[in-house]
Amino acid sequence: MKIKRFYIITMGCQMNVYDSGQMERLLASEGYVPCGEAEEADLIIINTCAIREKPEHKVHSHLGRLVRIKKKRPDVVIAVGGCVAQHEGQHLVKRWPWLDIVFGPFAVRRLPELVAEALRRDRCVVDIDTNAEAEPGEIAPAAFQRGSPTGFVTIMQGCDNYCTYCIVPYVRGREVSRRPERIVSEVEHLVASGVKEVTLLGQNVNSYGMTNGHESTFPELLTAVNRVKGLKRLRFTTSHPKDLSEGLIACFDGLDTLAPHIHLPVQSGSTRILKRMNRGYSCEGYLKKIDSLRRVRSDIAITSDIIVGFPGEDDKAFRETLDLLQAVEFDNLFSFKYSDRKGVPASRFSHKVEENEKEDRLARLQELQRAITLRKHQALVGTCQKVLVEGRSKRGRDQLTGHTPCNKTVNFSGAASEVGGIVPVMITAAFSHSLRGEMPRRCERLPGPQGGVLHAA
Repeated sequence: MKIKRFYIITMGCQMNVYDSGQMERLLASEGYVPCGEAEEADLIIINTCAIREKPEHKVHSHLGRLVRIKKKRPDVVIAVGGCVAQHEGQHLVKRWPWLDIVFGPFAVRRLPELVAEALRRDRCVVDIDTNAEAEPGEIAPAAFQRGSPTGFVTIMQGCDNYCTYCIVPYVRGREVSRRPERIVSEVEHLVASGVKEVTLLGQNVNSYGMTNGHESTFPELLTAVNRVKGLKRLRFTTSHPKDLSEGLIACFDGLDTLAPHIHLPVQSGSTRILKRMNRGYSCEGYLKKIDSLRRVRSDIAITSDIIVGFPGEDDKAFRETLDLLQAVEFDNLFSFKYSDRKGVPASRFSHKVEENEKEDRLARLQELQRAITLRKHQALVGTCQKVLVEGRSKRGRDQLTGHTPCNKTVNFSGAASEVGGIVPVMITAAFSHSLRGEMPRRCERLPGPQGGVLHAA
């Protein structure tokens, strides 16, 4: 069978979105075309994430649903890629013996060859070799964005931090940074294809260039990307607090395309727990960096990650986390219950927190954050924001959706012709997860820090 159509199911983080784009580029270069439904595809790929337990369970849920397709069409090639594939390897094949391909993040560039081999063989092709190249391989650019005004560019892979709860270094390897000129070239290609906003991706972008000796720091890379003509907005994720330098903080004042938003995962408000997590900073040190960011850019939006119920987290440690939320007042928060990941140090720690206690703490944390986020959103009612229009909103056929420079989601009425543009939107209502607005007749910029806040007339 010659494969003509493929369908990719992408799970997890933005880096997986980028990796799926890489897969799509590679398959397109071999003449394959994407399709809109798994039932129509000759090749189905699940690009997995293993950072948390729940996404890993979803992999098996997806595979359970794909059994029907495989029974109906035995010739369809079904592949599992990404971090779960790297982590479970042959265990996936034992549980799902009809799988055709299992491949890890290091094998993405070999995907066409793996597909060809699967078509020749009657048993599963497994490629979870961790021998990464000295530098991530380059894949020829292709217009896989399909008209999206936003794009992603991976600047590095792997992680050297070895937080005690995290599986990433074991499935994605040690830190390897791409050369700056190649990153800038990819950004230029995206902008030339119509992309207005680019997000630079890495497990810890703040340590970009430290390992490879490219003689380029992350602030220097941001400065180079900032010079790309036609780029309107620049973002990055994820930042590790221990490597947030004064030079990087200064970029929020000195680079005109850099959006006033940073995702800075704190994970806990207890210095004792942070030490058990091997995070490399204290709660006090984290708060000092928040103060530095806000001194440089008073309107900066700060989001974060928190894990509740980490082994050894008692009532005092959890109260310290709630105190941190009130002190910082994050714009948004991604919060999770701790779950053991096989093979990481924290899975062997004592003083595990009971599941019902984790659920209670998570509910209390999320309730507090919802109130903070809603209050911040309500403060934006009556202001006019510059919104990058990304497409149709799920809320209605005449509704558009987009993001402000501070990464707030805004839904508003407008014509499809506005997609891809940056338009002024008057904020008329605030909710916990989004804003509602309308396009005014005219907006004028108010004096003050750059940030997209306008005055409607």
